[in-house]
Amino acid sequence: MPTKLTIPDLAAKKAAGERLALLAVGEVLTARWAERAGIDIVGVGDSIGMTLYGHENTLSMSMDQMINHTRAVRTGAPNTMCVVSMPYGSYATREMAVINALRLMKESGCDAVKMQGGREKFDIIKAIADAGVPVMSQVGLVPHMVHKFGGFKMQGRTAEAAMEIVDNARAIEEAGAVGIEVEAMPYEVGKAVDESVSIFTAAIGAGSACTAQILNGYDVLGAFDTFKPKFAKRYANMSEIAVKAFAEFREDVVSGSFPDADHSYQMKPEEAQRLADMLREEKP
Repeated sequence: MPTKLTIPDLAAKKAAGERLALLAVGEVLTARWAERAGIDIVGVGDSIGMTLYGHENTLSMSMDQMINHTRAVRTGAPNTMCVVSMPYGSYATREMAVINALRLMKESGCDAVKMQGGREKFDIIKAIADAGVPVMSQVGLVPHMVHKFGGFKMQGRTAEAAMEIVDNARAIEEAGAVGIEVEAMPYEVGKAVDESVSIFTAAIGAGSACTAQILNGYDVLGAFDTFKPKFAKRYANMSEIAVKAFAEFREDVVSGSFPDADHSYQMKPEEAQRLADMLREEKP
């Protein structure tokens, strides 16, 4: 079993040029598989609003939901670093952000929390960090601003837009964050972000320059098939396997071949005979 990463390890891994794998999961089974596979970090993102709840975006997830899902992930992966997303609306003010970040740390069992936003969230990031909570934030495509962006769209298309992303990353580091998620931008912009900060960076759809690469576990498994982001790579087709298994189960039920003797409990012969005798004696 690999040694569980600590917060100081993240900056050390970046400085050493090592690469880490971060997988977003939301319940005990995939968390258990991730730990068995040696995944370095599990993230409980509010993307589970889409992958597990079927919502059109991440905005409806609550603190209680994030805590409950993180508890399940921690149960499945007790020896893996766990980062949990602060849901939309949970860090609107400094006071609210600190209260909710502390609650996540106390009640979910996570090792760090992650919010979204850059320089405009400087005071909030700093407040969480000053409260003693390891905090990360996010640049590029920030799903909590999906309506402002007009959808889930790649960011940093122009040099000016790229420089704004870099500035946001620098502000996140200045505020005391321990890491940055870098999402949905050209490789050149992701590389510029990574080279502009000394703290841990994790990319999802932002090229290969960052210390960690993130994928959603349900994309990796091919379990979430509503749509496939450009940056997602499917390593299996669990959706197809599951549909086939469920269909075969139904066929067996309809045909009467399930359950058979191998999948049924049976009484001892003498007890079965006694039961038959009792039932017969009950008849008028």
